[in-house]
Amino acid sequence: MTGLLDRHVGFAAALRQAGLPVSIAETLDAVEALRMIELVDRESLRAAYAATVVKRQLYRPVFDALFDLYFPATAGAGAVRRSDGMAEPAPERPAPAPWEVDDPVRLRLREELFAFLLDGDEQLAAGIARDAVSSFGVQSGTQRGRQSWSRMSVLDRLAPQTLMAGLLEQLLHGSQQHGLAEPVARAMIARRLSTFTALVDTDIRRRMAERDGTEAAAKTSRRSIDTVSLQSATKVELAEIRREIQPLARRLAARLAQQRRRGRRGQLDMRRTIRESLSTGGVLFDTQHKPRRPARTDLVVLCDVSQSVTSFAHFTLLLVYALREQFSRVRTFAFVDEIDEVTKYFLPGVDVLEAVQQMGEQANVTGLLGRTDYGAAIEKFGQRWPEAIGRRSSLLILGDARSNYASLALPQLEQMATRAHRAHWLNPERRSMWDTGDSVASRYDAIVPMVECRNLAQLGEFVRDLVD
Repeated sequence: MTGLLDRHVGFAAALRQAGLPVSIAETLDAVEALRMIELVDRESLRAAYAATVVKRQLYRPVFDALFDLYFPATAGAGAVRRSDGMAEPAPERPAPAPWEVDDPVRLRLREELFAFLLDGDEQLAAGIARDAVSSFGVQSGTQRGRQSWSRMSVLDRLAPQTLMAGLLEQLLHGSQQHGLAEPVARAMIARRLSTFTALVDTDIRRRMAERDGTEAAAKTSRRSIDTVSLQSATKVELAEIRREIQPLARRLAARLAQQRRRGRRGQLDMRRTIRESLSTGGVLFDTQHKPRRPARTDLVVLCDVSQSVTSFAHFTLLLVYALREQFSRVRTFAFVDEIDEVTKYFLPGVDVLEAVQQMGEQANVTGLLGRTDYGAAIEKFGQRWPEAIGRRSSLLILGDARSNYASLALPQLEQMATRAHRAHWLNPERRSMWDTGDSVASRYDAIVPMVECRNLAQLGEFVRDLVD
């Protein structure tokens, strides 16, 4: 029991480190759920944990990756039971084997992979993945005598893409599934191949956990989408981030409404105070106050839309315009080495994704050089739109503060920051990268407070403070 308790505590800690909000109460709920199931049933164990600690579907991929580390299906070189009755895994090779097209192990695994892609038996796929990692995934590690494993090596040897023609022939013209539409068949094969790739990744993570320890392996596992860098995210991660923008905006808006209701008291309401005192014989135990009506500010956004920060800029604009009702007015200006007002692309009711795309195609943001020039953008903004910033305006600048060694326009920026009610600068680079190369982050930070903002979690926290 002690071993299981330690594993439970470590798993909960790993989930928190990966960015999942797991409370102590939820870990206790998980313990209660474990009492209701057969612990030897691994999928029931997974379901019990997921039901108690995973609040949103967004966190499920991270949860599954860490669950496979802390509660692996097998250990060491143990066999995986196949659906065809095979139980002996392929012998693990101590070093990469020479490439042999007619290698009998390779031919057998390709035949079994073909069978899985055809009928979708995931138990068979788990066995194939384990044998393939043992046979083709072993590589020499960075340290002498230390093994490592590679997914690319496995997929390169098995070459599943070369099985496509035979699979389509079976699915389109085979006796069991005759007449299946080709797009449907291709999509089904792609899903099953993705499942197989995930099983290979799971087995590699398990082996690394056995080699380095579960905690060390957990640190390298995929983190929550909330903590994925907006600048380095993959296409799949960018799609997940895009889907998360609207739910994030709704949560922020609800939280802000609660905070405002609980805000500092407004003017004393004598009528309600006297009415409440009647229930205590006219004794004033508590005073009643009128609701505070905070004045909403204008928001002026200066946004660097150069290629180096384009993903960060787009997602920040998505979130800002999802929260536009929290401001009295939002004006947006985009720049590279030219600047243009792009507010017209973000009218109420317009799809913000389409507006961002239209802005990139039509806005006059690129001049002769096409390289980011903060100084030129700041100077032109001050000359063309001097009325944009007033005492009720919040100024928000988005960019990495990399000036390409051009002018900085520090006096003009200081004038803008002085006129504004508040001024902020969001930088998508790590703080450790500030002031390296052509970055002048500290010089701008001295005028407009600069905040590191690399992911959704940091972006949401900042926007909450901005509109509070």
